[in-house]
Amino acid sequence: MADKPSRGLVLLGDGLARFIDPSSHTHLHSFASQASCGFLTLPNSPPSESDDERTVREFAVLLDACHTYLNMDGQITGNDSQKDQPKQTLPDRFMGMKAAILTNNSSLKSFSAKLGFSVLQLDELVKDCSAELQYNVIALELLKLLGFQEGKVLDNNQFDLIFFHIGAGEKLNSYEQKVIASDVEYIDALVGDIMSQAQPGSDISSRLHFSLVMSYGKVLQDDDSKFSVLKRKDEKNSYLSMLYPLQSYAMKGGVPRKDVRLHSPMLIAQWQHAVTRKDNAQKFFFEDFMEHGGNLAIPADRFLYEIAFKLWKAPKYGA
Repeated sequence: MADKPSRGLVLLGDGLARFIDPSSHTHLHSFASQASCGFLTLPNSPPSESDDERTVREFAVLLDACHTYLNMDGQITGNDSQKDQPKQTLPDRFMGMKAAILTNNSSLKSFSAKLGFSVLQLDELVKDCSAELQYNVIALELLKLLGFQEGKVLDNNQFDLIFFHIGAGEKLNSYEQKVIASDVEYIDALVGDIMSQAQPGSDISSRLHFSLVMSYGKVLQDDDSKFSVLKRKDEKNSYLSMLYPLQSYAMKGGVPRKDVRLHSPMLIAQWQHAVTRKDNAQKFFFEDFMEHGGNLAIPADRFLYEIAFKLWKAPKYGA
């Protein structure tokens, strides 16, 4: 545990996990080799869900804010009136947490604003910036908003937590649909520039809690066999397999969860120098996380509580 509150940065690659190349995207893999890696399990997708609806719903799960999402979607009626519900904004839930989000998704902007996020405009952060310097400028501006400037940690920071949502077509100064692979290149370069500013042992590295989260997006036909978080077949065949307890991703409040998707989790790697534990994963890749990751799987709706703890905005969740 750090002796001062961290400041959190989350890069969220929406639907990009399946496009990561184990032989390239070197900054992603370098980050994973220094980080603590694992999975965030999601509920099953509703039938006929659009990709835009999926984006907002999965973000709501990450924030444990599904009630707010369902209310926006008109699915809460009867006894679930607004006056009966506790306040759901992040500042109300997490000791005045100041959070911001960057995204080109208009639905996600609207949803985040209802949760108390400041919605930032990427173009404003990088105006008059050349294409060659865009990643470096974005990294510096994100860190500046968190109170990191010129390698130093400032006493005053505009935000405690920033989410940067990057999905298909989420490109700098562009509103056209782009090839998804280019978005992976985008996030790969951005990770490299952020880490170059937070070298181990620097003032920034001890206070920046950096999370990289990649989802699989829309589930495809054979994803349940390729990206399953269940025990491997050889483990299932063991006579000891019946003694394995249900894992944390399958439980809530000591009761088994009724809706857990057992495949296509979000991949997560987290790093803060001298705070997070380094595991044996060497690549930001499903198979490597499954074999060598240290965190295994937790429910995605516990993610924000873990972050808030590092920011001194919530008590510790779990062990």
